[in-house]
Amino acid sequence: MTGLALALRLPARPLRRVPSLTSMATRCLWPRLLSVPGSCLLSLSLSLILVLGGPGLFPSHAVEVEVKDHTNTTCIYAKWMMSFLIKYETNNSEYKNATLEPSTNVTHEGSTCGNKTHAPLLAIQFGANHSWSVNFTKTNETYQGNIITFTYNTSDTVFKDAKTKGLITIVVNDTMHPIQLNTVYKCHHLDSVEVANVSQFFWNVTLQAFVQNGTVSQNDSICDADKPPIKTTIAPTVSTVANLTSAPITTASSPSPATTSNPVERPVPGNYSLKDGDKTCLLATMGLQLNVSREKSVLININPKTTVVTGSCGNTSATLQLNDSSSKFIDFTFAVKNTSANTQRFYLKEVNVTLIRAEPLIAGNKNLSAWDTFLGSSYMCRKEQTVVVTEELQIHTFDLRIQPFRVKDNKYSKAEECFADSDLNFLIPIAVGVALGFLIILVFISYVIGRRKSRTGYQSV
Repeated sequence: MTGLALALRLPARPLRRVPSLTSMATRCLWPRLLSVPGSCLLSLSLSLILVLGGPGLFPSHAVEVEVKDHTNTTCIYAKWMMSFLIKYETNNSEYKNATLEPSTNVTHEGSTCGNKTHAPLLAIQFGANHSWSVNFTKTNETYQGNIITFTYNTSDTVFKDAKTKGLITIVVNDTMHPIQLNTVYKCHHLDSVEVANVSQFFWNVTLQAFVQNGTVSQNDSICDADKPPIKTTIAPTVSTVANLTSAPITTASSPSPATTSNPVERPVPGNYSLKDGDKTCLLATMGLQLNVSREKSVLININPKTTVVTGSCGNTSATLQLNDSSSKFIDFTFAVKNTSANTQRFYLKEVNVTLIRAEPLIAGNKNLSAWDTFLGSSYMCRKEQTVVVTEELQIHTFDLRIQPFRVKDNKYSKAEECFADSDLNFLIPIAVGVALGFLIILVFISYVIGRRKSRTGYQSV
């Protein structure tokens, strides 16, 4: 770009120009803001910061961008972490999730301080022609993000079995609240923006647009989520915040001795279903509890009253997607297998979980073989069961009943019970007791025989 100076703290690499857009998720063409030649100088750096580790979790990288005008005066400063969760359709008409995050191959094109005809724009490009940008507006007293544009390329290898290949662009209004001019917006807690099949996650954000006199402000505007709770003088009350805490938060009017948190109650079972036209194609009833084990174990119940159900049905594959308060996402994928020439069974093949917390968590397990039963029947287990997603995340189910295929007359077919619920379950302690009894008898007989041989050895000849 003519007159544009670049200062990168990364190995230099050629800039890649994103091809023209051919389709948009919103099905409406939104004019993309263009850079003004010779209008700004951009300094961009990436520092690798591992937020989450272990199987099924994802590393994210902090992106730091400083946009300067033609006089080398800073107009935008931003440092943040971001990740994208994208649901896409496969060649088999199934739905899968893919995760994208900026890595060390981030480039930039089009960031600008703006002028009378173009709004200030912060833009980055990363990976296989993926790009993200946000423009800013201001009043006499505040500034805020306005429009977020995200383009992802389903020709990338992370979408290896995508049914549709190419660039897909989504456009969404930024949800950031107005920020006082000449202050830096800071928010360590995670925020999300959702549109179509894409969830955008942002955290550890430091941002100032419309920087005055080229110097980033020393005054901070802290987001509400980062502010400490306000102490009240009312009588003690108990409230649950957004279903993200493992136990209710209690605010007292006077100091009191430290107490342990109340145990998390057994989750309330929810009834979930999917329809294909006017016919029910999937039925599920279950209480769900997430067990997150990091420095300490945290139990999180899924609330059926605040959970939105989506998914897809098919002859050999089905997906049940649960979204609780836009903060807890669980995807169950079921498959059909042939056990013999005339026998087919279904089972839980894959689980993907996304938690929006102070530190986001995305975990998945694609090699499950749980809830196995005959096709055309339903699977039922009243007792608690555990589905291991990763070492750090487990799903506990209660009062489970599931039928993802061949639902007739909008009701469950005959259930095949899990072993824990079966009448044969009581035989386990009996069998153990009988085995121990025989073992004791064998030991006693061996002891008696040994004693007799010992006495015989001392008899005189």
